[in-house]
Amino acid sequence: MAKPVSIEVWNPSGKYRVISTKAMPGTRWIRLLTDQDCRVEICTSKKTILSVEDILALIGEKCDGVIGQLTEDWGEALFSALSRAGGKAFSNMAVGYNNVDVNAANKYGVAVGNTPGVLTETTAELAASLSVAASRRIVEADEFMRAGLYDGWLPHLFVGNLLKGQTVGVIGAGRIGSAYARMMIEGFKMNLIYYDLYQATRLEKFVTAYGEFLKANGEQPVTWKRAGSMEEVLREGDVISLHPILDKTTYHLINKERLSIMKKEAILVNCSRGPVVDEVALVEHLKENPMFRVGLDVFEDEPYMKPGLADMKNAIVVPHIASASKVKRTS
Repeated sequence: MAKPVSIEVWNPSGKYRVISTKAMPGTRWIRLLTDQDCRVEICTSKKTILSVEDILALIGEKCDGVIGQLTEDWGEALFSALSRAGGKAFSNMAVGYNNVDVNAANKYGVAVGNTPGVLTETTAELAASLSVAASRRIVEADEFMRAGLYDGWLPHLFVGNLLKGQTVGVIGAGRIGSAYARMMIEGFKMNLIYYDLYQATRLEKFVTAYGEFLKANGEQPVTWKRAGSMEEVLREGDVISLHPILDKTTYHLINKERLSIMKKEAILVNCSRGPVVDEVALVEHLKENPMFRVGLDVFEDEPYMKPGLADMKNAIVVPHIASASKVKRTS
């Protein structure tokens, strides 16, 4: 058993003991719990990711509920311990729950909650930001400028891709994928190709209506197409953003073979889950195709990157910040 983990306590005399494995922005969430007579214990350990043993120490002998993080392994060991301690609820601070063994939670009678819908716009905005940054080579240009290498304007300096009139590809047109598509279509007048097991009717209607608006104002209308396969999106998309769930069918969805069918100057964005992309294959593809660019918010072995990725000038890498907007982190 790990040593006791340091905590901060709110409402010490509360009837129900709820632990949070991480300090979270704002205090509204704390007030919501203390107003319901909860004693809230917030882990203040400096460790970025708590181990199973750390969380077992936090749960202890009596615990009514836990607020955990997507980086934690919530399986048999933790749910059985939480159940023995009298716990009835676990809340995952994430849209997804691939880090949670739902069967184990059901086995021990622990209800599981997550936050679908809360992060739609903020995640879509970051995906759009990475798309623009990669397209216009903003990070490369920023580093160049800071290094004092700029001697004056040149016709060929950091020439990137114009988004207007290009095709944006979306794999996974759920809430986040559709929000991202709307931003790129309305913001940059891009055409859409998407792949999803389910028809994105609302997204299709949006693109159709926006296309009619543009046409009525003398501009080239945007178009949409529902692809019959992911490969079709990868072949036709100029900018492709990944928004699938992570399960057995989407692990290494983007691999060496699928990278090879993409355009040589395509842009790939991933704000979903790291293991959706075979990172080793991606590094090799980036090396072999210097005009291919990628924007990543998540990584296969997070918090680590595969060897070589950090050295790629045609890769933009940010530390899982898609949800890091003040409004969403404190709401």
